[in-house]
Amino acid sequence: MDEKIETLQQWIDASRAIVFFGGAGVSTESGIPDFRSVDGLYHQKYDYPPEEILSRTFFDASPEEFYRFYRDKMLCLEARPNAAHRKLAQLEEAGRLRSVVTQNIDGLHQAAGSRRVWELHGSVHRNHCMRCGKPYPVEFIRDSAGVPRCSCGGIVKPDVVLYEESLDSRVLEGALADIQSADLLIVGGTSLAVYPAASLIRYYRGERVVLLNKSATPYDSRADLVLHAPIGQVLDRIRVSEP
Repeated sequence: MDEKIETLQQWIDASRAIVFFGGAGVSTESGIPDFRSVDGLYHQKYDYPPEEILSRTFFDASPEEFYRFYRDKMLCLEARPNAAHRKLAQLEEAGRLRSVVTQNIDGLHQAAGSRRVWELHGSVHRNHCMRCGKPYPVEFIRDSAGVPRCSCGGIVKPDVVLYEESLDSRVLEGALADIQSADLLIVGGTSLAVYPAASLIRYYRGERVVLLNKSATPYDSRADLVLHAPIGQVLDRIRVSEP
């Protein structure tokens, strides 16, 4: 492991346009549960499967049940950035990291100081009235009862991408452009099982792909460097220097 981390250090030191592509595993060290691990949300018992609850069809048909699950399991507002979030922000500040492309909706990258973050699946911190478009903070969703409603009477919906919904085209195009022009792609904390997000790494044109994940992924055999370890522990050992 020490040798692999030193290789990662050398590659980072030689790069000027790193892109980090991350998933739920980046935030588990902040206490936010993932979805697909043994203890993840998809293995817990509810009246409906989480995949169904987090679909647009379910949201439209049973908004009260959706919000009961959403407040209970999707709002982790006490979580704080961990070593991985902080190191990525430092690499951006130092001029080595171009952007973070994330599947997470928790906003922890921005809380750590990252500025260029492509949130593929949206964010719990942005919410809007479906009738008039008025924006609302996440605290409004947290503190309301039942289905949160705007002063105009419309339902306030989180700006998160539910199953059956399309990714935001502006975010998708920005993430693709950065990935295509990156000189090092670091993929971390993701099973690479969620599409279309996982397919974005196929657009990378550089020579080196690093994969950091506690368990094996379908992409391991195609990566140039694979570290099966908690991502925060790995990145915490990386030294940051300006180009």
